[in-house]
Amino acid sequence: HLYTGSMGLWRRPLPEMNLSAVEDAVRAPARFTLCQNYPNPFNPSTTISFTIPSRSFVTLKIFDVMGRHIATIASGEFSAGSHIRTWNASGHPSGMYFYRLEAGSFNESKRLILLQ
Repeated sequence: HLYTGSMGLWRRPLPEMNLSAVEDAVRAPARFTLCQNYPNPFNPSTTISFTIPSRSFVTLKIFDVMGRHIATIASGEFSAGSHIRTWNASGHPSGMYFYRLEAGSFNESKRLILLQ
């Protein structure tokens, strides 16, 4: 170890450093997760977040209560980790909507409420 000045700094070889906390922080999530949108109810924008454990083709779609497709807010290849998308519902009437995440064999839906 080498003391390097009055500020109390030490120089240590990299192999002596404990990097387990850094490794834990960059690990991919263990499973698929679709979170509840925030805020809910919302006007006119809401945020939807999800996590995926491995690189996957993802679609995140919005549907009305009749099951009609309203919007696609994510479609494509996503890396493992957490992702956030925003839906701006300007121009859509107040009411209940559903959002569905499909990624690999994972498929989950949740509801959201637009109050204009």
